[in-house]
Amino acid sequence: MRRLPKETGLPPGRITLAGAQKALRALADSRKAQVHRGFFKKTDDIFLGVTTPQIRYLAREFQSLPLSAVLELMKSRIHDERSLAHAILVRKFRAGDDRAQKQIFHFYMRNRKYIHSWDGVDDSAPYIVGPYLLHRSKKIMYELARSKRLWDRRIAMVATWWFTRQGQPKTTLKIARMLLNDGEDLIHKASGWMLREVGKRDLPALKRFLRIHSHRMPRTALRYAIERFSPDERMAWLRRKKSV
Repeated sequence: MRRLPKETGLPPGRITLAGAQKALRALADSRKAQVHRGFFKKTDDIFLGVTTPQIRYLAREFQSLPLSAVLELMKSRIHDERSLAHAILVRKFRAGDDRAQKQIFHFYMRNRKYIHSWDGVDDSAPYIVGPYLLHRSKKIMYELARSKRLWDRRIAMVATWWFTRQGQPKTTLKIARMLLNDGEDLIHKASGWMLREVGKRDLPALKRFLRIHSHRMPRTALRYAIERFSPDERMAWLRRKKSV
């Protein structure tokens, strides 16, 4: 098992694209790469087998990497390089002032076409798009939810996790309604997951949603949404869907 190196305190001159790529390859593990590949369908990505804790460690080391270099990582066919780019963006956003956060948000939105995996969305959208739009207009969220692009729709849905955590589930419920007839399983899972998060903080709101929409929900979305219910209650909701 490859362990994380001790913090190097890399000098500015070594915070480069090539340095980040070299650091990733130093942590590569072919066996883990095969395991990681198994979580993704129909992909031609290259996997190095770098773990999530290792990616987060490197994101801390390379947090000051210029955005031009981060963009090159986002464009990569190497899955781990894209994961590192997203982790760096999240750290930059969290550490930034209002101006820096605005820059990161708009950089992310301009370049979201390079995000094309469920983990790429889930590791970035809730921590960049969600916080930035918390007290701003949600218009762009609804535009993303209507996009023909699967990953835009997943960004719209998953980013609402941040709103729900701050006691604002309204956008989650609205986008979940918009995506009820979506044909993609990855959207069904995201919708059900976000509805389950609503239920953790506002169970009556979730149940109101289910009473109105459960009969239209894809079965996967419903199963995810009611995962925390008792076995008897889960069965009742699933039977209700069948009977309507």
